[in-house]
Amino acid sequence: MSVDVVLIGRNEGQKLVRSLASVAPQARRMVYVDSGSTDQSVANAEQAGATVVRLDMSVPFTAARARNEGFAALMAQDDPPDVVQFLDGDCIMADGWLDEAEARLRSEDDLALVTGQQREMRRDASVFNQMFDVEWSRPAGQILTCPGNMMVRVSAFEEVGGFNPTVIAAEDDEFCTRLRKAGWRLLRIAEPMAGHDANMMRFSQWWKRAERTGHGFAQVGHLHPDYFVRERQRGWVYGLMMPIVAVFGTLSSPAVPVLVLGLYFLSYWKTTKGLIAEGLPVQEARAHAVYLTLSKFPNVIGMIRYHWRRLNNAQMRIIEYK
Repeated sequence: MSVDVVLIGRNEGQKLVRSLASVAPQARRMVYVDSGSTDQSVANAEQAGATVVRLDMSVPFTAARARNEGFAALMAQDDPPDVVQFLDGDCIMADGWLDEAEARLRSEDDLALVTGQQREMRRDASVFNQMFDVEWSRPAGQILTCPGNMMVRVSAFEEVGGFNPTVIAAEDDEFCTRLRKAGWRLLRIAEPMAGHDANMMRFSQWWKRAERTGHGFAQVGHLHPDYFVRERQRGWVYGLMMPIVAVFGTLSSPAVPVLVLGLYFLSYWKTTKGLIAEGLPVQEARAHAVYLTLSKFPNVIGMIRYHWRRLNNAQMRIIEYK
């Protein structure tokens, strides 16, 4: 065992216990970074043999900051690693993942990171869990970005300065973008990496996460104007411009809001067809398309929130949905 693992979490309960248990037999060393949990997360991590880092909660916490501090704790050891696996505390690591990923990462000197196949463990518990599963399901091969569960070469991490701790959402996209701009390659392999337990059962949770996603679109797009271009355009058009046109258009003709509704239906129909083409069952595709169409509204709220914070030099505080 030669790979160290950084786990991050906040009030994950038994999910963290299971996550630690899946990592312990595979890792050389575990560091758990806690973002102000009020449950037994810290005690559970210590009992599992992890080194615990408690974030200073007087400073707004982010997943990016937590990963950076976990990485720093590893590098402060007498025998620091040259490869680090990051894992969210609501994920179960697949057996044999560390060995598979490490072998691939070390086989190609220009690889900065390797990620694998991640699936939702309770996929059919809710439509929102199903949407997570679709989000995770991506083909193997060279990639532009990936979610935060990844194995990273220490030299690449240090070259780009790690994660940006001020980015509250899509911090993994932002990190990957800087790696690629520095000339590194990123790879997803076909091997199972982790099972994720979203446990998203309420519309309010989905809405808040979609707000946070929009904040990420705007913030990462501001840092890297060539990234999230279409996502930002869709947010502004479907989440803001079209509702404005519908409201003020009624002053000139009642046909205007009907036309706008027709455009929303067209977007829904195209999304449904695309999901079916990707292999999703018809009923699931229709349900997912409803939420993907609606998501432009919370997305644009998150985008507006980011720009308000930026223009007012306000702190970038995380938008919690759990």
